[in-house]
Amino acid sequence: MKLSEHFTLEEMTVSEVAARLGLDNAPGATATDNLKRVAALMEEIRALAGGRPIVVHSGYRAPAVNRAVGGVSTSAHCFGLACDFVCPEFGTAYAVAVAILESDLEYDQLIFEYGWVHVGLAQPGSCCRQEALTKLTAGAAYESGIRS
Repeated sequence: MKLSEHFTLEEMTVSEVAARLGLDNAPGATATDNLKRVAALMEEIRALAGGRPIVVHSGYRAPAVNRAVGGVSTSAHCFGLACDFVCPEFGTAYAVAVAILESDLEYDQLIFEYGWVHVGLAQPGSCCRQEALTKLTAGAAYESGIRS
């Protein structure tokens, strides 16, 4: 199922952890609707990157999948409101994060996470915080702003 021109439900729900552990990672109707919003934002990010392809690492995560990967229970991924990705043909994850930060794109949360970019949206009807954070290593704390 296509969520947008360049993003499918399959790529926004694929999970190696779910496959390995036999966990169901199929989103419900609300999460699927949210993934359509995320896909629209990802189309804008793709355009910002000059139309270069984006590789999705993680989109929707069912609660059991989220627990298995060590995610927090309030993760936007559990609601279909987030995407972790890279765009190697554009540049490093840091370069992509900076490009998004310097654009006029609306997001709730933008995180440069030591090898990929996380972008999240707020729940429908809520205001986007435009929060930008950096996490330089797996064990590091989140820091305000985008930095390398």
